Amino acid sequence: MNPLRLIKPSLIENRTRIIIGLISLIIVDFLQLIIPRIIKTAVDELTLYQASWEGLMRQAFMILIVGLCIGGFRYVWRRCLLGTSRRVEEALRNRLFGHLQHLSARFFDTAATGDLMAHATNDINQVRMATGMGMVALNDAIVLGAAAIGFMLYINVQLTLLVLIPAPLIVFGTRFFSRQMHKRYQTVQKSFSDLTEVVRERLAGIRVIKAYTWQAASADAVETASRRYVNENLALVRVTGAFMPMMVLLTNLSMVIVLGIGGRQTILQEITPGEFVAFISYLGLLTWPMMAMGWVTNLIQRGKASLQRLNTILTTQPHIEDRPNATAHLTPPCTLAFQGVSFHYRAGERATPASPVLQDIELTVEPGQTLGIVGPPGAGKTTLLNLIPRLYDPTAGRILLNGIDLRDIRLNCLRGLMSSVPQEPFLFAGTIRDNITLGRQVDQHRLDTVLAQAALTRTMAAFPRGLDTLVGEKGVVLSGGQKQRIALARALLVEAPLMLLDDPISQVDMATGRRLIDTLQGLQGVRTLLIATHRLSAIRQADRIVVLQHGRIVAAGNHDDLVRDGGYYAETAQMQAVTEALDAA
Repeated sequence: MNPLRLIKPSLIENRTRIIIGLISLIIVDFLQLIIPRIIKTAVDELTLYQASWEGLMRQAFMILIVGLCIGGFRYVWRRCLLGTSRRVEEALRNRLFGHLQHLSARFFDTAATGDLMAHATNDINQVRMATGMGMVALNDAIVLGAAAIGFMLYINVQLTLLVLIPAPLIVFGTRFFSRQMHKRYQTVQKSFSDLTEVVRERLAGIRVIKAYTWQAASADAVETASRRYVNENLALVRVTGAFMPMMVLLTNLSMVIVLGIGGRQTILQEITPGEFVAFISYLGLLTWPMMAMGWVTNLIQRGKASLQRLNTILTTQPHIEDRPNATAHLTPPCTLAFQGVSFHYRAGERATPASPVLQDIELTVEPGQTLGIVGPPGAGKTTLLNLIPRLYDPTAGRILLNGIDLRDIRLNCLRGLMSSVPQEPFLFAGTIRDNITLGRQVDQHRLDTVLAQAALTRTMAAFPRGLDTLVGEKGVVLSGGQKQRIALARALLVEAPLMLLDDPISQVDMATGRRLIDTLQGLQGVRTLLIATHRLSAIRQADRIVVLQHGRIVAAGNHDDLVRDGGYYAETAQMQAVTEALDAA
């Protein structure tokens, strides 16, 4: 897709403002051309000793009126054109963020957060500059430049043609340097993304850096990325640094021609002193359009490079999306079935194991049942849960909900039927209340019930501001157990028929864990629970338990059956029973 199509809708939407702004800008350009004509008349009258006080005051008043009009119309074009560039910026940023929210988990397995942040900030700012000031500079280069040349031709054709001798050099120089600048801008934007990611990662991991006294190595990493960014900018400056002086040299060369040849023509009375002064004034006005050609090239190349980078993201299609005829309605209760499900991550997405993460999974979970999922680390427990809301799709087999393939159910409908507690609970930098309700209006009685179920009532009472306590970035002011219980409360608040719980009591003490287990047991028969855990006490009362090893189900049954049959589950249960007895003692 042509990158320019990204901003086309915003330009069409704001076309009235753009037209008003361009008309105002053109009026300003022509008003600026009137002032040298007034000055020409005044100089000629002074030179011929025909000037009068009244005449000079009249001419000064005309310049004042023209200046006021220039100021008024300049305000209008700045409000319209630069305001439009801000609206383009807003629309592009909203579109980028909206698109990122629709991309699949697979995309974020490989995309660097710093790179995405650079797209949402620096790249969009460059597009704004190209859209706003780029449009202004391009208009001035064309309209003001052409009009100034027209007035100069009116004064003296020969002198005008001589003054324009450097113009072809400007055109060819601009074409040559624009290609070089575009390449350099692409590299600069990439190095800015790398720098952003390095700084973001170090700030996010500042506690680990301090704990391991890794400050020197961390500072070196940032310094290296920063130096690379500076070096790429210096490489760009070597191009732009040669380009702008070239523009100044060529425009001043025109001034030399005017002073030499125009001055001689004035002495020989081929042109009047007033025309000579007006000609210099027009050349001064022409200097900006000639300079604007260089600046607008600079802005457009930056904007083009940024648009291409944004276009790469915005044309990326989500791997997980709705099929054309997917159903939008599914009524609980829900029966979940895995039929020959296998899955493996693609190369480069994660640390891909040699064998599939899941192989030939056959499972059926009836409405209201509780399924426990256990196994050693890396057995595929989390991946199994991630397949249910379609964060990923199976590479073989299918998952059914009420007999319908998950891929034939609309994502909003599917994910609206479930709530989840991830293995690593994530909290937003707001209040505890906001993190539980996610901005929804919730009855206080309902909220109190959920807090009690998640063993948070006494915890909230201990905070001076209770539910309105600010948790900081990623819940930094809270303990791991508190964050986990807040994530559980968030899931409990959503009255969904399916609950996916990934190690929901791994970070709490034994006493709190027992209270949470009681809560989960109270949901049996009410909701369908799938609980992946290392602490077997959480699933002891589950209707069915499956043991995963190397991505396969190696055992299944209830707690008593699995203990009696031996193997991984029995060994783990025995070790945890000893640990719990020692903790109780």
